[in-house]
Amino acid sequence: MESNLPFLQVSGISKLNGDIFLLKEINFTIPRYRKLAIVGETGSGKSTLLKILAGWIQPDYGNVLLEGKRVKGPFEKLLPGHKGIGYVSQQYELRNNYKVSNELDCVNELTTKEAVAIYEICQITHLLNRKTDQLSGGEKQRIATARVLIGAPKLLLLDEPYSNLDSQHKQVMKEVIRNIADQLKITCILISHDPRDILSWAEEIIILKNGSIIQQGSPHTLYFKPVNAYVGGLLGNFNLIEPELLKVSEALNYLYLPGKSCFIRPQSIGMADQIEYNIPAMIKQVGFNGDFFEVELLVSGVLLTMHTFNNTLKTGDWITVCINPSEAWYL
Repeated sequence: MESNLPFLQVSGISKLNGDIFLLKEINFTIPRYRKLAIVGETGSGKSTLLKILAGWIQPDYGNVLLEGKRVKGPFEKLLPGHKGIGYVSQQYELRNNYKVSNELDCVNELTTKEAVAIYEICQITHLLNRKTDQLSGGEKQRIATARVLIGAPKLLLLDEPYSNLDSQHKQVMKEVIRNIADQLKITCILISHDPRDILSWAEEIIILKNGSIIQQGSPHTLYFKPVNAYVGGLLGNFNLIEPELLKVSEALNYLYLPGKSCFIRPQSIGMADQIEYNIPAMIKQVGFNGDFFEVELLVSGVLLTMHTFNNTLKTGDWITVCINPSEAWYL
């Protein structure tokens, strides 16, 4: 029978460097099996927070509770870390010139059958007889992840798992992480600086800035309804139209809200298919982005960016676009 306590409870966590707060009053809870992403600019405190959750860094204030029991920091334990929490760093930390199977066997706490299932999920079965100095960065990352998982953690922490990976290994690692959460039913917290890595994976996102949480919620809410432009920019491109420009623009005046800037994602601007919100626009530039075309539009002196699948648009053309007010958000 599972406890009614939160699976992970973070209460008042603060960390100082001299008199500067690296983290300040961090509070959140997550239930068991949740997929949580932590996002923020460089220096926002993401990795520091993850290491505190793992028991690798001692907080100056506050507590981390896993299933109601406090996670002790390195000042309180001879060996840092927590048995129920697996932490995968960016450094891989594999011993040189060791056979992969030996590297894994020395920390394995599972049955052979369970370990084999982990190796298959991490897509490393074919690498078990290789030596650790014969591996690519992507292979090392998956082996490091498997090594943590065979320690049977209840919580998995992933610090920038896609950094320094080429596109092919990155796609494999994304598949591995998705399968870890879905097949092994392990609660996961992931840090990444790329919104494409987390928007389709996370069930919840925490945004950090200067060591503080400034917004927390679902990917959809944070993407389309950010609390400010900082959050909006972390999760992708956006248009922000100042109220003064909306007020004087004949084409965009229907979006005007006194004292509020209008926040619109590029995909919320579409080719006009309804009369009510038709807007004449001149195409300034068209760029191919692989999955879509990024089009710069000039509307009544306002520069807007639109994403479209239309491959017939050309610089200098006049087109009609629409912005449904229900797709607008105000900051």
